[in-house]
Amino acid sequence: MSLLLSLLLTAVKIYSFMLIGYILMSWFPGARESAIGQILEKACEPYLEPFRKIIPPLGMIDISPIVAIIALNLASNGLIFIFSNFL
Repeated sequence: MSLLLSLLLTAVKIYSFMLIGYILMSWFPGARESAIGQILEKACEPYLEPFRKIIPPLGMIDISPIVAIIALNLASNGLIFIFSNFL
């Protein structure tokens, strides 16, 4: 079971880094139009979209990706709790 938990936590961590990279790409003009930007967009936008619907941007600042990363962190903590207590 610890192997499965380790794989899941690694996947969550990799996805978190993908989200951070995607967010940072918004600071550079044309970065999201690159091949890597398009790959990250296809991977990250479906996850970020529900958060953007709930949390409106504050002027020019979109805080929904921060909330999305926090939710991902809470999910990984939930996985640790489930695997340590129930399995």
